[in-house]
Formats: sequence, C-alpha cells, structure tokens
Amino acid sequence: MMGENNSGTNQPKTVKTSSAPKAPWNAFATPLIGKGVRWAARVTKHGGSAFPGKVIERVDPTFLARTLGQLPLGVVLVSGTNGKTTTTRMVASMLADLGLKVFTNPTGSNFTRGVVSALLTEVNLAGKLDADIAVLELDEAYAVHFVRQVKPRYALLLNVMRDQLDRFGEIDTTAKLLSHVAEATSGTVVLNREDPRIAALAAKAPAGTEVRYFGLADDLKHYFPSDDDMATTVSVEAGAENGDSRGLPSDHSVAQFLPADVTLTAVGDHQATFRMDDRDYSTAVRLEGVYNLYNAAAALAVVRAVQKDAQALALPPAPTIRTGSLAARERAFADADADKLIAAVSRVTPAFGRGEIIDVKGSPVELLLVKNPMGFRLSLASFDPAGADTMIVINDEYADGRDMSWLWDVDFTSLRTSGVAMVSGVRAWDMALRLGYDQVPVAATDPDIESALTVFVNGNPGKPKHIYCTYTSMLKVRAALAQVANVADAGVGK
Repeated sequence: MMGENNSGTNQPKTVKTSSAPKAPWNAFATPLIGKGVRWAARVTKHGGSAFPGKVIERVDPTFLARTLGQLPLGVVLVSGTNGKTTTTRMVASMLADLGLKVFTNPTGSNFTRGVVSALLTEVNLAGKLDADIAVLELDEAYAVHFVRQVKPRYALLLNVMRDQLDRFGEIDTTAKLLSHVAEATSGTVVLNREDPRIAALAAKAPAGTEVRYFGLADDLKHYFPSDDDMATTVSVEAGAENGDSRGLPSDHSVAQFLPADVTLTAVGDHQATFRMDDRDYSTAVRLEGVYNLYNAAAALAVVRAVQKDAQALALPPAPTIRTGSLAARERAFADADADKLIAAVSRVTPAFGRGEIIDVKGSPVELLLVKNPMGFRLSLASFDPAGADTMIVINDEYADGRDMSWLWDVDFTSLRTSGVAMVSGVRAWDMALRLGYDQVPVAATDPDIESALTVFVNGNPGKPKHIYCTYTSMLKVRAALAQVANVADAGVGK
C-alpha cells in the first residue's frame, strides 16, 4: 500500500510485492554491462533499442524483477491490440503531471527485453531506479512472459482485434493471452466495457483484485465497431445488391450493463467530454483522432485506480511531510481532484507516429500508424482526406505481421473523392489493388519508400499530408523525413 505509516517515523509504506528473486553472483556488474552494450549498439548502429535487454536477459535473468521490485507504488501494465503506446504515454504523462516519478518504456519496444533496455538507461551503476511507479506497454504475447517475472499492481487491458494473424491466430487466442495478465494482477484490473472479450476477463481477476471499467456513451459506439462487426466493403456491397444483410455491422444500441468508472460521452475537433462520478468534464486535447480520445478514457480510469489507493490511506497533512519525499509526492497525487486529472489529459501529446505532425518544407505531414482493420478504419474516420494529400505505406515484416489479408476488412470508400497520391512499401501493389476494388483512384505506386516519399512530400508545397503506415514502414518514413526535416528522436534504433 502507499503512504505514511502511523508510527510517526514518516517512512512511506509501499505496495505489497512478492519477495525479490535472488541475484546471481555477477549482478553487481549488470548495469555497467548493459550500459556498455547500449553504448556500443548506438555507436555501431546495430542491434536496435532492445538489443541491450536481450544481452542482459541472458547475463542476469532476474534483473527485470529485482529492479522493478524496488518501486514503492508497483507497476501499471498496459496491453491490448490497439492503442498501447499512446495510452501508456497518457498514463505516464498524467501520473508525472500529478507529481509522481514515473518510469516507462516510451519507444514502443514492448517486449520484455525492451523494458530491460529502457531500465538500463535509467538505473545508476548500483542498479538503483529513481522512480515511484512504472507504466509499461507490453505486447500481448510478451505480457505473459512479463507477469511470470513481475506481478503488476495495476493492469489496463484495452481491446482484442485481428492483428498479426501469423503470430496470434484468432482473436480468442489474444484474449486468452491477456487473461494471464488479469490473473496475475494484484491490485486493480481496468477493462474495456465495450469489448466483450476484454470485459469477460473480469472473471479471471483473483480474489481481492478490484475490477474497473472504462466505456462509451451509446451514441459514440458506432465509431468503435468490434472485430465481429467488421466485414469487407466488397462483401457488404455484394450482399446488399442481393438483398442479403449478413456481414453488415450489428446494432450497437444494446447497452452492456457494467458500471464504467470513466465514460467518453462526446467528441469534437480536439475536444472531449468524460463522465466521472456522475459529472461531465469537457476539455480541449492535443491528441489526434477519435480513437485516442477513447484511449484517454482508459488512461483516466487507471490513474483514478492508482489514486483511489492513495486516498484510502491515512496520510498526514502536507506540512508534516518532508518536501520532495515520496510521501509528499503521494500526498499531492492523492489530493488531485477531477479537474486536475482532466487538465493533465489536456496536456498529453501524441506518441511518435500516432498522429505526430512533422513540418516538411512548410507542409504539415501527419504520421498515422495502422496495423489492423479497426485501427485503419478509425484513422480514416478521424482524418478528413479533403484538402490533404494521402499516402499509404504497407510493409509485411515481422513486426507488422506477415498476413496482410486484414486490409480487405477496411472500408476505403472515404478516399474515393480525394484519391490516394502515393502507395508504397513492400506490399504496395497489394494495397493499390485493394484500393482499386473500392474504386479509389491511385496516382502513383512505388514500393521503394524513400523515393516514393520524396515525390510525395515535394508535391503540392504547403498542402497538408496524411501518411498511413504500418509499424516498420512508419520507422522508415520517419528516418527518411529526418533527412529533410526536424524529426524528434524516438529512441527506437534501426
């Protein structure tokens, strides 16, 4: 638990954690070895951001559990198919904004070795991590490996959609993976009320673990079809011509009778309204896309869960707490009211490649990560193609998933009027074919990302541009843009 004890010593209580694993004899050298490997990887530009973690996992398998076990407020684990990186950023930003010291893995390297690599940048040579709480994004499969080593105090489970079909198979497999996270969580599990497979994981939470939900107002549910609701544009149109309604989206008006701790009730242009404790809070936001507003509801829900633990404790008045201490930070966090939480949401900025805007020779170029039908549909619905040039870049490397059949479950008809200026990436011709079936005109197709990007960004100077790209193609697009524009270093390596 958090806060001060009642002994008068002003020593902070901590979250209950399992006993730390025994350190190997060479553990004293782990931080130095890890930092050395990281330095060498950066100098030689080989290995990527997760390579130091891969080395340390072999040299010192208990480093991850031992280091995170130091944290007085435990670990928040964020997982799910869509929105992990942005939501992790939101939770970490909000907790820091409200006064806590937060460790997170901001690069999107969401395997256990990625977390280890991120830790190596933050620990000192004695292995000490200066943080109160960790907020970690974990890949659905690697989250299972993580919870075998570290039991999270809080888990935020977002959704399950078809994604990387060659890795996960059907989405019920993904839900089963996430069920292991729910089973391992010791404090609070926060679930998406609108995703039936996620909501069902409440039954997996152990006795004593609280379950909370985030949700949508009924009139917003059409923005977020479940995976079961989605069908191909071609099959829907063919069915409609034959008088067959099968494959059309199901009715979203049937409410799920689960209480939501935070509900997204209204969306606008960089505006959102959230309902908490029977009151609506409206705010301007810096986030892009309606889907990120729902992610904000998820982030609010888990931050409120952490805060509830703080508020439940008998903390002393602020003047009796040493300034700058853990207890002082906890006190400030516990005292933050709903208005301060909403203000913290308003200050969160997009994660790299997730609505990130890069100025290229006077043109705002917006990078939009897409990796499954739901994400692509929501991006297309959130960004009006009128008045902008559109580029789509599709790769099928391991991190993207080899099976790109999901592209046929995306409705591209919103692009018919504006067309697509450029299609690129390893699967450029497949993407161009898919657009052809939705009668979307394509001006140019070039599988070479760098040459295609050069043509695209130099066309129509000053005109806004949208680039929809899969994960590995997004990294290559950012790297190419960095040659001609100011692009923030996301720390993702090669």
